[in-house]
Amino acid sequence: MLVRRVLVQGVAIAPHHCRLLGFAGSVALAAGGATAGALPVGDALTPDSGRAALGLVSTYFGLVLLVAAWWWLGREVRGPRPPGVRSLLMTLAAWAAPLLPTPPLFSRDVYSYLAQGAMVHARIDVYTHGPVRLGGPIAAEVAPVWQHTPTPYGPVSLAFESAIAHASRAELPLGVFGLRLMALLGVVLMVLALPVLARRCGTDPGAALWLGGLNPLLLLHLVGGAHNDAVMLGLLGAGLVAATGRWPACGAVLVTLAALVKAPAALGLLAVASLWARRAPDRRRRVGAFLATAALALVTTGVATAVTGTGYGWIGALSTPASAGNWALTSALGRATGALLQAVGSGLAPLATPAWHALGLLATAVAVVVVWLWPPRRGPLYALGLSLTAVAVLGPAIRPWYLLWGLFLIAAAAPSGAVRRAVAGVSGVLALAVLPSGFAPDSRQLTFAVCGGGLALCVLWCARWAPGFAAGPGLSPAKGARRPERSA
Repeated sequence: MLVRRVLVQGVAIAPHHCRLLGFAGSVALAAGGATAGALPVGDALTPDSGRAALGLVSTYFGLVLLVAAWWWLGREVRGPRPPGVRSLLMTLAAWAAPLLPTPPLFSRDVYSYLAQGAMVHARIDVYTHGPVRLGGPIAAEVAPVWQHTPTPYGPVSLAFESAIAHASRAELPLGVFGLRLMALLGVVLMVLALPVLARRCGTDPGAALWLGGLNPLLLLHLVGGAHNDAVMLGLLGAGLVAATGRWPACGAVLVTLAALVKAPAALGLLAVASLWARRAPDRRRRVGAFLATAALALVTTGVATAVTGTGYGWIGALSTPASAGNWALTSALGRATGALLQAVGSGLAPLATPAWHALGLLATAVAVVVVWLWPPRRGPLYALGLSLTAVAVLGPAIRPWYLLWGLFLIAAAAPSGAVRRAVAGVSGVLALAVLPSGFAPDSRQLTFAVCGGGLALCVLWCARWAPGFAAGPGLSPAKGARRPERSA
């Protein structure tokens, strides 16, 4: 009830107060991450350490402040005097800046990227061997579950990972910072593309930037976690800007490069081909647009693979198994079904999870076909957003930042209504779902996380009554308060 009263009740807060509140949250989050983040194994503190506990409290204190600032800013974006795109970009910069010098947050994947880059530089086939083959201090940082696992990432991802691993000379802080800068470049492409795509789709640019650019998941996982999904989405966004403009051929090349970072972006080629075909005056040229998109994708793939020299092993590596304990819907159903079969003594228990994964992939294919055969009224970009969301939700593995695949396009193209509200609500919840260390929590860590979040809620509750911070919902417009805005 307290959370609802603090975050949902119709309270008007000036955008600059939201910016300061979110900045304070990012600072607290960064400070907590210094001791509770995904630190190198030599610097990591034991979970029962007092500094680790304080870091966890600080992290969740900052998380709740950041999510509250984002939510309140969204009310202003939907209000009668919304902040402009420039103001929102300044807010994003203020919220992201404290996260740049921190250790990796919410995941240890960045160490896997460095290990893979070092393997490519050492001419070890990353599509056959896991980081354990590399050995040394970088490989030691990779989570045990991925030590023997080949990478499913494409040659473009491996190219920049190799360059950064070589430039950093196996120095972990420098390598992590280099990968974070690469992710930041992807984020910059994303936030520059969002307003352009929104205008071309008839959506409010400010609302698109709030939902897709200032989203806590982007800040926590693409900036804080330095995931290569940022590069994928940045290239995808740039390609769609070109395709919705006058350069569909360039769009096909850029979207293919995005798919050569992570494979789900390949669905963007459907959007490029559809946009290209819309300009064709007759059926023959519309078919030609689809064929030209496919040809450009094949040529780009061949050139990129030849330049990087990593080969086509990534195609086979796409079947790399997900971790056994991941929280994808199909994996959870598989574990539950397997446990039930085992309890009744059936020998089919080991087949439960693979069967559910296969059903999930089938459901994904059906969802994508349905979305594209009966396209929403907002066109190919909205269809692409829904398709990528289906891939993330129904696939064999999911992480909170996977939601950004579809959310990025939904923010740009979805009409106001239930879809946008649902995506925003899920984003706020998932922002709190992972420990800053990237590991599963125990009861002690959950206690400290709840304490940090509860402290932040108390601060927010008290701040609502501070002079000049917020206007109570009961004030009339004649006395300076705004009317509650409509839901978007």
